[in-house]
Amino acid sequence: MNNPILQLLVLAGIAVFLILRLKSVLGTRAGYERPRVENSRSPDSEKRRSDFAVIEGGPDHDITDHAEEGSETAQALAKMKRIEPSFSVAEFLQGARGAYEMILMGFERGQMDEIKPFLSDDIYEAFSEVVEAREQQGLTIEADFIGLRELALDSATFDDTTQEAEVSVRFVGELTSVVRDSNGEIVEGKPNEIKRQRDTWTFARQMGSDNPNWQLVATGE
Repeated sequence: MNNPILQLLVLAGIAVFLILRLKSVLGTRAGYERPRVENSRSPDSEKRRSDFAVIEGGPDHDITDHAEEGSETAQALAKMKRIEPSFSVAEFLQGARGAYEMILMGFERGQMDEIKPFLSDDIYEAFSEVVEAREQQGLTIEADFIGLRELALDSATFDDTTQEAEVSVRFVGELTSVVRDSNGEIVEGKPNEIKRQRDTWTFARQMGSDNPNWQLVATGE
């Protein structure tokens, strides 16, 4: 056998050997597989990626569903969330719904002790004076809460120094209410007449504190 043919057979054998070794190490691919890319991002590239993700995520709909994007109210709500990430505007409004009924009915029925923890000192004193004046005149109120026709966020503020948040909510409630004198005679209202009551209440709380309760600090129409 001449030398050229011998060299060709040797090279062919080496080629077959290399192919078999490569298959044993790398395995085989069926179809197209994206080549694996090692994670070699620098800290700067990670930061740029994180910033882009925030931008790509868009506005916080929990805020923009209730306040105009970029408004002072929206900015205040965003600050509340930065201090307390678990804070939710939607959940707050649901809590305000329950607080409105509880406080309003407690005031109408003169049950001040039950609602005192949810009132600021000034509001508690003002409500108590009205209740005491009714009692001195021998007047009692019979009231039933029917429900809310409207509930909406009105405004919000946040104090960067004290971290105190204030959120104002507009309510339109429906209730029945009659006022009776000491003889039980009706002096105001009708038992089955549903009346609407419009209120704007402001609740306050220090964000990040251990106390989860908001307090009513101001009332208006």
